[in-house]
Amino acid sequence: MSDRRDGAPEAALDAEAGVDEPDSGASPDGGHASTAVSTHTVRLELVDEPGQLLAALHPIADNGGNLLSIYHERGNKTPRGRIPVEVDFEATPDRFEEIVDALRSEGVNVMQAGTERYTEEVTLLLFGHLIDTDLSDTLSSIEACESASVADVSLAAPQGTEEVSSARLRLEARAGETDAALAAVRDLAAEKDLRVVEPLTGVEA
Repeated sequence: MSDRRDGAPEAALDAEAGVDEPDSGASPDGGHASTAVSTHTVRLELVDEPGQLLAALHPIADNGGNLLSIYHERGNKTPRGRIPVEVDFEATPDRFEEIVDALRSEGVNVMQAGTERYTEEVTLLLFGHLIDTDLSDTLSSIEACESASVADVSLAAPQGTEEVSSARLRLEARAGETDAALAAVRDLAAEKDLRVVEPLTGVEA
């Protein structure tokens, strides 16, 4: 005599009938975790010129990102005189990586992407004809190495801009990439005939 009762769970009935159950070890999302859409944030540094924000948003939209919000900090400029912009959007993890790569390929300075943060700090001094050799270009070239971000700049030119001046730079480098950032600064200094004193320890930011 069967002890099957009305209302028994379907899984139990299938087991009695010899029907194979789906693998209980399968992920709840069917194995598509890598395609799950989630919210991401990127912090960008843009030149204060018309059209720059729109140009920065194109790589996000063109690579499958669904824009959620844009925080445009016009009153809070970076040490290079640029505008920080925080963008929230939805994308799969793979698409997120493609979007970050596309932004950098377009020359957009990505200061922070998702959980990627600049976690190491180093302070150094540059001496030489900083103004004549274009300080703005020097700072842009340092950030172009993608290993570091210039967090703070302090320029001193006691004898005027045409004479030797000094600049104290505080760099924020990605974890494990401080050496690469310093190497980029050394190469740039050699190219522009500047002197580097680094790193400075015990210096308040």
